[in-house]
Amino acid sequence: MRRPARKLRWGVFAMCTFTLALGLDSARAIAWQDPQQPDSYNSNSGVPAQKPAKSTPTAADRTMNEKIRKAIAADKSLSAEGRRVKVSTQGGKVTLQGTVGSQAERTSIFTKAADVAGGTNVVNNIAVSTQH
Repeated sequence: MRRPARKLRWGVFAMCTFTLALGLDSARAIAWQDPQQPDSYNSNSGVPAQKPAKSTPTAADRTMNEKIRKAIAADKSLSAEGRRVKVSTQGGKVTLQGTVGSQAERTSIFTKAADVAGGTNVVNNIAVSTQH
């Protein structure tokens, strides 16, 4: 009578092992999908979604960026912190980023960029530092 019980135990053991192996494979398959990234397929068509092309600055953008950087570098009243402000230009729109020591310095840098690009084409993301 022991033989059927032993066969039954081995059968249950094999079935549990098989089920566990399947569960691990499906968990591994799920882990390949980055939860922060959307699916790469358009759910309506089954065709991979097209990612927007990364636009690169044009020659006009680079020229405008250079003029603004030179204007900032030429102003000796700006602090070293002010001269390190990041200037990026894309499609004629200028973005200023960084930290400066005073509101006057922030305004001065913005004015220099606005003189080159036009006031409505400049986004001023410069922060004023509270530490002195």
